[in-house]
Amino acid sequence: MPIKSYLAYPQAGKKKELIETLTLFKDCEVIPAENKEILVIVTETQDANQEDKIKDKIEALDSLKLLTLVSGFNIPQND
Repeated sequence: MPIKSYLAYPQAGKKKELIETLTLFKDCEVIPAENKEILVIVTETQDANQEDKIKDKIEALDSLKLLTLVSGFNIPQND
């Protein structure tokens, strides 16, 4: 189960729009900084394919200026 955290920089004046859009995404938690125009995004998905899809969806948002991976790890699932 991949868990990744990203820093997201919104386009100028688009922080609120970016937060509102990201909160609609399943498997995605958004934590806005209180004193800066930056967001922390944490994703938790079932597999690498699903993680790639959510990352692609985030990167396609017009309100996003830059997305950078901070940390990522994979928890093996016990079948």
